[in-house]
Amino acid sequence: MEYQIKHTKELTETEIQHILQLWDISSWNSMKSDYFRTFFKNSTFHFLLDADKNIQSLIRVNYDFVLEISGIQLPFAEAVGLVAAQKKKGYGAKLVEYFRDYVVKNNVETIGFCHQELRSFYEKCNVEILYDKGKAIKENTGSEWVNSEDDDILIFNISAKRKEKLNLLSDENNAYLIIKE
Repeated sequence: MEYQIKHTKELTETEIQHILQLWDISSWNSMKSDYFRTFFKNSTFHFLLDADKNIQSLIRVNYDFVLEISGIQLPFAEAVGLVAAQKKKGYGAKLVEYFRDYVVKNNVETIGFCHQELRSFYEKCNVEILYDKGKAIKENTGSEWVNSEDDDILIFNISAKRKEKLNLLSDENNAYLIIKE
């Protein structure tokens, strides 16, 4: 298995189509490559490849992610879209291991999110979890601020000071997702 990182602009047409197939999000299934590259322009893709260079698992890192907490804007790298081509083969867990080593080595402040049913996977991967803190993040729907659908915040690599800020999130102390224009 090979660990590989690519910027969006470096992805081939075939890789883009494979990523979309693995993600299987109906509104994205017909996305064209040019639009994909624009839509995910500030992202990198981390892959676990087999000997034939086929994608066995992937994580996208979103660099357009900012949380405002107590009036202070904090940019993070956001790990999203983890998926494995085949379940229960260890490809996702192995990629998480490589990925976490990479962000720690390169000091990339990286968080992610998960639903309660995925906790056991991340616990097995030894990813630190801030349980039930995800819902304290508010997202703007255009007309109002609503709670995130995620339950937990995943800590791949952040400073102790930032982790403390995230750990203090609650119904009374929200974070707000700031959309970069």
